[in-house]
Amino acid sequence: MKIIKKEESLYVSKPEGTNVNYYLREEYEFHYNEQVSGSKQKWHHHDKLLETIFIIEGELTVEWKENEDIQKQIVRAGDFIEVENTSHTFTNHTDKSVKFIVIKQVLQGIDKREILKNDKILD
Repeated sequence: MKIIKKEESLYVSKPEGTNVNYYLREEYEFHYNEQVSGSKQKWHHHDKLLETIFIIEGELTVEWKENEDIQKQIVRAGDFIEVENTSHTFTNHTDKSVKFIVIKQVLQGIDKREILKNDKILD
């Protein structure tokens, strides 16, 4: 078992208003983000990885581009987002910080749902 303490993470306070604790691992990346009130992330996308986001607390406006059209939706605590390779941004339109988890992975295109569901051995 490995336990990585918060103080061992790479902390970055981004100028646009997102504070991130990065936990960089060999095959994936995990971050804990807090996006401050009134802030907007820069538009960006990822070419080779899958970015998955889970909102822990608060709500954000997510915007993404589909065929040059900008789509928009509010996401709240408990919502799960698979960004794929879509250009996107998040805006905290509220008066409170929003907390969310980001997992980034480079996938192999293999369906592993059966392993994920059944790989638990009782001791």
